[in-house]
Amino acid sequence: MELRSSLSRARGLGSAKEGVHHWWGQRVTAIALVPLSLWFVVSAIGLMGADLPAFQAWIGSLFNAVLMVVLVAVLFYHAWLGMQVVIEDYVHGEAAKTTSLLIVKFALAVMAVACILAVARLAIGA
Repeated sequence: MELRSSLSRARGLGSAKEGVHHWWGQRVTAIALVPLSLWFVVSAIGLMGADLPAFQAWIGSLFNAVLMVVLVAVLFYHAWLGMQVVIEDYVHGEAAKTTSLLIVKFALAVMAVACILAVARLAIGA
Protein backbone atom coordinates (compact mmCIF):
# COMPACT_ATOMS: atom_id res chain seq x y z
CA MET A 1 0.00 0.00 0.00
CA GLU A 2 1.42 3.36 -1.00
CA LEU A 3 0.39 6.60 0.66
CA ARG A 4 1.25 8.89 -2.25
CA SER A 5 -1.43 9.93 -4.69
CA SER A 6 -1.23 8.96 -8.33
CA LEU A 7 -0.64 12.62 -9.20
CA SER A 8 2.39 12.89 -6.90
CA ARG A 9 3.77 9.62 -8.31
CA ALA A 10 3.36 10.98 -11.83
CA ARG A 11 5.13 14.23 -10.92
CA GLY A 12 7.90 12.38 -9.14
CA LEU A 13 7.22 14.21 -5.89
CA GLY A 14 8.34 12.50 -2.77
CA SER A 15 10.80 12.75 0.02
CA ALA A 16 13.74 15.00 -0.74
CA LYS A 17 15.80 13.05 1.82
CA GLU A 18 17.17 16.32 3.23
CA GLY A 19 15.31 16.59 6.53
CA VAL A 20 17.50 14.20 8.47
CA HIS A 21 20.60 16.40 8.17
CA HIS A 22 18.70 19.43 9.44
CA TRP A 23 17.10 17.43 12.26
CA TRP A 24 20.48 16.07 13.37
CA GLY A 25 22.00 19.55 13.24
CA GLN A 26 19.34 20.91 15.56
CA ARG A 27 19.70 18.01 18.00
CA VAL A 28 23.50 18.06 18.08
CA THR A 29 23.66 21.83 18.60
CA ALA A 30 20.97 21.62 21.30
CA ILE A 31 22.95 18.94 23.13
CA ALA A 32 26.18 20.95 22.76
CA LEU A 33 24.46 24.05 24.15
CA VAL A 34 23.58 22.33 27.43
CA PRO A 35 27.11 22.04 28.89
CA LEU A 36 28.23 25.27 27.20
CA SER A 37 25.31 27.19 28.71
CA LEU A 38 25.94 25.66 32.14
CA TRP A 39 29.61 26.66 31.90
CA PHE A 40 28.61 30.20 30.89
CA VAL A 41 26.06 30.61 33.70
CA VAL A 42 28.45 29.26 36.35
CA SER A 43 31.21 31.52 35.03
CA ALA A 44 28.94 34.57 34.94
CA ILE A 45 27.84 33.93 38.52
CA GLY A 46 31.49 33.60 39.53
CA LEU A 47 32.29 36.92 37.87
CA MET A 48 29.51 38.87 39.56
CA GLY A 49 30.97 42.01 41.06
CA ALA A 50 34.24 41.63 39.17
CA ASP A 51 35.85 44.66 37.60
CA LEU A 52 37.02 44.94 33.99
CA PRO A 53 40.62 43.78 34.60
CA ALA A 54 39.32 40.66 36.40
CA PHE A 55 36.98 39.92 33.51
CA GLN A 56 39.76 40.49 30.98
CA ALA A 57 41.99 38.11 32.92
CA TRP A 58 39.20 35.52 32.90
CA ILE A 59 38.46 35.84 29.17
CA GLY A 60 42.20 36.07 28.47
CA SER A 61 42.51 32.43 29.51
CA LEU A 62 42.72 30.35 26.34
CA PHE A 63 40.26 27.80 27.75
CA ASN A 64 37.59 30.42 28.51
CA ALA A 65 38.09 32.30 25.24
CA VAL A 66 37.80 29.12 23.17
CA LEU A 67 34.69 27.98 25.03
CA MET A 68 33.11 31.42 24.57
CA VAL A 69 33.77 31.38 20.81
CA VAL A 70 32.39 27.84 20.56
CA LEU A 71 29.31 28.88 22.56
CA VAL A 72 28.70 31.83 20.25
CA ALA A 73 29.19 29.78 17.07
CA VAL A 74 26.96 26.92 18.21
CA LEU A 75 24.33 29.30 19.57
CA PHE A 76 23.99 31.29 16.37
CA TYR A 77 24.04 28.17 14.18
CA HIS A 78 21.29 26.64 16.33
CA ALA A 79 19.32 29.89 16.08
CA TRP A 80 19.70 29.84 12.29
CA LEU A 81 18.43 26.27 12.05
CA GLY A 82 15.42 27.09 14.22
CA MET A 83 14.57 30.30 12.38
CA GLN A 84 14.91 28.52 9.05
CA VAL A 85 12.27 25.97 10.06
CA VAL A 86 9.90 28.66 11.32
CA ILE A 87 10.27 30.76 8.16
CA GLU A 88 9.89 27.77 5.83
CA ASP A 89 6.76 26.64 7.68
CA TYR A 90 4.98 29.95 8.24
CA VAL A 91 6.08 32.42 5.55
CA HIS A 92 4.07 31.99 2.38
CA GLY A 93 5.21 33.07 -1.04
CA GLU A 94 8.60 32.19 -2.45
CA ALA A 95 9.86 35.78 -2.67
CA ALA A 96 8.96 36.57 0.93
CA LYS A 97 10.37 33.25 2.13
CA THR A 98 13.67 33.68 0.29
CA THR A 99 14.00 37.30 1.40
CA SER A 100 13.27 36.41 5.02
CA LEU A 101 15.77 33.55 4.99
CA LEU A 102 18.49 35.78 3.55
CA ILE A 103 17.83 38.62 5.99
CA VAL A 104 17.84 36.32 9.02
CA LYS A 105 20.94 34.45 7.87
CA PHE A 106 22.82 37.70 7.22
CA ALA A 107 21.74 39.25 10.55
CA LEU A 108 22.74 36.15 12.53
CA ALA A 109 26.09 35.95 10.72
CA VAL A 110 26.82 39.62 11.47
CA MET A 111 25.91 39.15 15.13
CA ALA A 112 28.04 36.00 15.41
CA VAL A 113 31.07 37.72 13.86
CA ALA A 114 30.57 40.74 16.14
CA CYS A 115 30.46 38.50 19.22
CA ILE A 116 33.53 36.52 18.17
CA LEU A 117 35.47 39.72 17.45
CA ALA A 118 34.43 41.10 20.86
CA VAL A 119 35.71 37.96 22.56
CA ALA A 120 38.96 38.13 20.60
CA ARG A 121 39.42 41.81 21.42
CA LEU A 122 38.82 41.24 25.12
CA ALA A 123 41.01 38.14 25.20
CA ILE A 124 43.91 39.89 23.48
CA GLY A 125 43.43 43.02 25.52
CA ALA A 126 43.36 45.46 22.62
